[in-house]
Amino acid sequence: MEYSEIIVWRIKSLCGKRGITYNKLASRSGLKQSTVDNIVRGLTKNPRIMTLHKIANGLNMTISEFLDFKEMNDVSFENDFNDDEDPNAI
Repeated sequence: MEYSEIIVWRIKSLCGKRGITYNKLASRSGLKQSTVDNIVRGLTKNPRIMTLHKIANGLNMTISEFLDFKEMNDVSFENDFNDDEDPNAI
């Protein structure tokens, strides 16, 4: 599973478990509905950390809690870089 798919799965899973619609999540997160929709529909492949932070807050979680789950910890990022990106860059 790719990084973007894991993020989508996490959002869908948490919203489902908590009975939160994507519209409600957007409202709670201070994000536009279209931003959340684009992430969940897979149109935004690499959401910014600030966006994920806001989503986590909308779910009453810290960003650490949001990102700390088995599937995220198992993902390998070594092949996710473009040829022109330096994987060692900070």
